[in-house]
Amino acid sequence: MKNTAPLGYSPSVPSLFRRKQSDVTAPGAIEEEVTSAESRPKSYTPSKKELGQVTPKRSSSGRKFGSEPVPTNRRDQMKQMRERQRSERAEAAAGMKAGDERYLLARDRGAERALVRDIVDSRRTVGTYFFGGALIVLIGSTVRIPAVQLASNLLWLVLAVGVVLDSVVIARKVKRLVKERFPKTTQRIGSLQIYGVMRGLTFRRMRVPKPRVQLGDKL
Repeated sequence: MKNTAPLGYSPSVPSLFRRKQSDVTAPGAIEEEVTSAESRPKSYTPSKKELGQVTPKRSSSGRKFGSEPVPTNRRDQMKQMRERQRSERAEAAAGMKAGDERYLLARDRGAERALVRDIVDSRRTVGTYFFGGALIVLIGSTVRIPAVQLASNLLWLVLAVGVVLDSVVIARKVKRLVKERFPKTTQRIGSLQIYGVMRGLTFRRMRVPKPRVQLGDKL
């Protein structure tokens, strides 16, 4: 029987047992991968590129949550700046009244001055009644009645003497307690005494920082 296969036909392995070209790896590539893996140190960390990870671009991360939008014109910029300044001033005023060292003026900072404030705030001072009495004296001096004018002058004298005596008491107490609590202080005692006297002349509700002790508290 003659072979009826067409010209150019050569017997080959059936396609079921045929291996694809892409499944065959060159021996040189396998050796190169093994050699490179063995030559790496134990502490080697593969890069994101080798792991197939891609770092997102900065623009794709988006804007932070809660950030204020940037104004597009000068009017909005000025409005935003005024609102920010207003909130900062309100925060500073609240911190100053509360006695926060971050917002206090230079004249109010320091543990020594905090002690002086407590000394003044823990007692009643004549100075708190001085301005009210001075107003009464001013009104009485305008009345053209000799008895009223005499009473106004006497009241003025009593207030003046009372303020002087009260200031002396405050100054002596400030000097004694500051030397006891802060023997190595670098602040001048005279400056602390004046600070206490001036605070004693201010109404209790108007004092800044606000009093942190009650009347009659022992220091």
